[in-house]
Amino acid sequence: QVQLVESGGGLAQAGGSLRLSCAASGRTFSLYSVGWFRQAPGKEREFVAAISRSGDSIDYEDSVKGRFTISRDNAKNTVYLQMNRLKREDTAIYYCAVRTAGWRALTTRDDVDYWGQGTQVTVSS
Repeated sequence: QVQLVESGGGLAQAGGSLRLSCAASGRTFSLYSVGWFRQAPGKEREFVAAISRSGDSIDYEDSVKGRFTISRDNAKNTVYLQMNRLKREDTAIYYCAVRTAGWRALTTRDDVDYWGQGTQVTVSS
C-alpha cells in the first residue's frame, strides 16, 4: 500500500507560478513511475506529466510543455510539479499518481496503481 499526500495547491493569478509536492509512504518509492493528473469541473481526469523511476525519462501533456516541470527526489520520497506561466485553463484538482511497475511508462489513468487525494489549483485572470 502506498499513501500519497499532495500539497502546494492554491490560488494564483494568470501568469503566476505554483509548486506542487507529493510525498509518498514506504521505502520503494525509487522503484515507481510517478506523475501528475488533473481534473477540471465537468471533465475527465487527464494526464499532465510523468517521470521515470530514475528520472531520465519525462513526458508532458502538450498544453503544459515549456510551462510545467516535473521532478523527483527519491531520498525524500517526493515528486514535484513546478507550474509557471499559469493559465485559467490550468484550473483543476491535481492528483499525484504512482505506477508500481516502474519499468513501464505512466501515461494513462489505467496505468495508475495509487492516487493521492488531490489538491485544488485555481488560476484567476
